[in-house]
Amino acid sequence: MSRHDRTMADTTQTVADTPREADKVTPGKNRRKRAILGTVALCALVGAGVLARDYWTVGRFMIDTNDAYVTANVTLISSRVQGYVADMPVAENADVKAGDVLVRLDDGDYRIALETAQSRVATAADTLARIDAQIAAAQAGVAQAQAMEQMAQAHLNAAQTTADRTQKLASSKVAAQAQVDTAIEDLQTTQASVASAKAAVLNAQAQVGVLRAQYAEAKGAQRELELAADQAQRDLDLTVLRAPADGTLANLTLEVGDLVNPGTRLAALVPLNGLYVEANFKETQMDGVAVGAEVHMSFDAAPGQDFEGEVASVSPATGSIFSLLPADNATGNFTKVVQRVPVRIAIPQDALDAGFLRAGLSVTVEVDSRTGGTLATTAAVKHTDATGTAIE
Repeated sequence: MSRHDRTMADTTQTVADTPREADKVTPGKNRRKRAILGTVALCALVGAGVLARDYWTVGRFMIDTNDAYVTANVTLISSRVQGYVADMPVAENADVKAGDVLVRLDDGDYRIALETAQSRVATAADTLARIDAQIAAAQAGVAQAQAMEQMAQAHLNAAQTTADRTQKLASSKVAAQAQVDTAIEDLQTTQASVASAKAAVLNAQAQVGVLRAQYAEAKGAQRELELAADQAQRDLDLTVLRAPADGTLANLTLEVGDLVNPGTRLAALVPLNGLYVEANFKETQMDGVAVGAEVHMSFDAAPGQDFEGEVASVSPATGSIFSLLPADNATGNFTKVVQRVPVRIAIPQDALDAGFLRAGLSVTVEVDSRTGGTLATTAAVKHTDATGTAIE
């Protein structure tokens, strides 16, 4: 055997005689390993118990959905009159106060229309003044005619007396028949004068009536002209578009010089404190969702922050009912789809004051079914039979 072979044999024997590490494990290490595994198992058991207790006491009463979004009562800004945009003092996404000027339209035509209407009102006032003066003159004519009637009546009385006296004298052969004829002629003449005076009084009174009717007609025309002037003033005021409430101006779709038509959407105003959450719950979840129920909500825009709100109202119908093209399940093959009911949730003031909320943001909500009342529709179903008769 060579020296190399003897060296390899000695090395092999040394390695074979050396004990393995696995054979050197002491009983203390086994106990430590079992203790660690036991601790882990105990922690897992405690954790499972905590989770089970949390589910039993709280979790099973929570109704959650992530089909929820921040919504706002957005006010659409539009014009009621036509005109070209002359000025835009406010830029898009700017905060505005109620009454702030948003858009000014060219008001030249509306100013001319207002001045024309006001001029017609002034002319109508002059017409009324003229007719009023004519009425006063006609009333004076009535007084004059009545005076003439009284004078004619006095002449008639005198003529009647003279005629009676002359006839008596003629019967006593004191007066001649010619005198009687003359007295009778004078009496008839004065009677005609009285009749003429009465007719003159009636004519003067009729003139007053005609003038008063003309005055009433002119008064009505003046009122119409005043309304036209008010409308012209209103149209002029409408050339200035103002913010209806405090909020943020968004979606501005016009520039200076654009022609604005009545009813065209120009911008949108998002109110500062008009935000709320609209959550769409499945119809199978609605049993515990009621007005006044407490809501835990978290916003994707504010991770790690939770807020407390409450259910403000529940829609009387599912969202599909109010869609542009509602489904008609009687027209063909039927596929059942779980419907969702919109629920409005009030946002707490601390979340509004934080300033991070924007309309359209995603929200995750959990409704505590132990709080709040009972849906009136659910109560009605439980207490009526198929014919609608109440069940005690």
